[in-house]
Amino acid sequence: MVEKLELEVQEILKCIARKQNFLLSGGAGSGKTYSLVQLIKEIIHTNPLTKIACITYTNAAVKEIEERVSHQNLKVSTIHDFLWDSIRNYQKDLKNGLIDLINTEESKITSPDGTVEASYFNNVNEGIQYKEYTRIQEGIISHDEVLELANYLYKKHSVLCDILQDTFQFIFIDEYQDTSPLVIKIFLEHVKKSKRRSIIGLFGDAMQSIYDSGIGNINEYIESNEVFEVQKKQNRRNPRLVIELANKLRYDILVQEPSEDPTAPNMLNGVIKEGNIKFLYSSNDSIEEIKKTLYFEEWDFTDSKQTKELYLTHNLIAAKAGFPSLMEIYDKDPIIKFKNEMRRKIKEDNVSINENETFDQIADLLAIRGKQKKLKKEILLEDPETRILYNLLKDKTYYEVKGIYLDKESLIDDKKQDETDENRKGSKRDALVKHLFKIQHIVDLYNKKNYNEFIRRTELPITSIKRKKEIHDIIKSFSDFSNKKIGEIIELADINGICKKDDKYNKFVQDNFYVFDRVREVKYSEFQNLFFYLEGFTPFSTQHKIKGAEFENVLVILDNGKWSSFNFDYLFSEQSEKASVYYRTKKLFYVCCTRARDNLVVFFHNPSDLIIRQAKDWFGDDNVKMI
Repeated sequence: MVEKLELEVQEILKCIARKQNFLLSGGAGSGKTYSLVQLIKEIIHTNPLTKIACITYTNAAVKEIEERVSHQNLKVSTIHDFLWDSIRNYQKDLKNGLIDLINTEESKITSPDGTVEASYFNNVNEGIQYKEYTRIQEGIISHDEVLELANYLYKKHSVLCDILQDTFQFIFIDEYQDTSPLVIKIFLEHVKKSKRRSIIGLFGDAMQSIYDSGIGNINEYIESNEVFEVQKKQNRRNPRLVIELANKLRYDILVQEPSEDPTAPNMLNGVIKEGNIKFLYSSNDSIEEIKKTLYFEEWDFTDSKQTKELYLTHNLIAAKAGFPSLMEIYDKDPIIKFKNEMRRKIKEDNVSINENETFDQIADLLAIRGKQKKLKKEILLEDPETRILYNLLKDKTYYEVKGIYLDKESLIDDKKQDETDENRKGSKRDALVKHLFKIQHIVDLYNKKNYNEFIRRTELPITSIKRKKEIHDIIKSFSDFSNKKIGEIIELADINGICKKDDKYNKFVQDNFYVFDRVREVKYSEFQNLFFYLEGFTPFSTQHKIKGAEFENVLVILDNGKWSSFNFDYLFSEQSEKASVYYRTKKLFYVCCTRARDNLVVFFHNPSDLIIRQAKDWFGDDNVKMI
């Protein structure tokens, strides 16, 4: 039986006939991946010799597409792997390109040796390599460097553009809105230098572009007719009430409507599900008490696959999910906050200091200059635990201390997480946390019997039964020693070849010795709890993390968490003076609401009358309740 083509796919085929690049733009739950797969199948059916590249954001998405469609002329991969495969064989150009970028001030690629000579990589026998870590001196680059280097080479060498378009007649990019602007430049600008012409197809939704490092939208290319937009209006996930709410939140011209497919997940007996939406508010901010009300009688908060509790920040989640010490270090370190105050005072008051004097001496100097009756330092040191932390830095030079940086986003950021891409472009995690993620990912690969990927990432070939047992014992030790300290686990992973320390890790330890000294003393089990939380094995999640997922029940807690990038008061007050904050918050709220397959509850603590009026406009009078 021949599968009936969707109308949107038929429209895309007309674009292809015109040799025109296209964008399939569809809201949440519209089935964009289904359209992508159907299009690939149709192209292969029409011309089995056609070569297609399908580029996705994560390895999980690669697996999903490969399970739906398979063909010898179809290449499915992540953007990093795809771009590396396309440039890896041009070693002379890779070396020259890296040298140029290292010596370019605007480039993020740096060498421990600073500016380098043209012969810098002459003794790198194995050439430039792409791995899970960065060692520039050895010619080893990682995720961040691949995108920048590929962009540089495609911009400079038109022959690369020729080869790319000779190899693939179609290049499709899924979740385009999250893709780096460098990637879009490669495929929509640099390739035009070639006389060949591949069709570039993008799939995604600008309304779901909640990451600042992503391109967000490609309106300039649509307006210049470089790309033809095809809209997919159907919604196959959400019940009627959620669809109507989502349409009120969108600020583009796309208006979603229920699918006409009676077998769609949001249909029941051929009719769209009604669903349930509620906006709850109260003077009581205890979420545990709120969850005991009648609105959650049939919800199972222990089932992380069907029910999610969404927060903007991690602070309340940390204790519940089992990583309070790590969050305490990264979010509430009193000495680093004190140091930041000192830096501000030096700058604002134009204070002349000797950076070779100790941190303690500069603290006293600033207090004297400020003519304070009681030194801030003395107030700070009234707490015994804080005094211990201060003593770790008091005798270091101010120069050594001034650059130490701590922020909770260095521990956890909510970008869409590739199951193996802990070094993904734009991640705010620091090098120490990234290193710990690499360790735990590698251990998980082995435990899940994904031995090929395990070997690729560790370079530990299983050459004999004896060696196989040795590796098994090493991995087992990581589980058995989960109560060991983080510093001990890092050393074990390095010594046993599970996860080697790289340039970025070593530089972090050197520059941020205070942070490392604190984190290394935390039990590794806390980091494992953090890892499993971010992998989605708890009912708790931040609102960024659930992008792309869907659940039967969704509870959204609207708490700004002192994060200036978002403001739910602005959102419900329709205050768009700070446009970037307003629109960023609206897109995030849209993403949260459209995760619900059946039940959506939004909770707001102590809202103003203006906020309640807006909630009634969006949710309906009968769905706004005070509890």
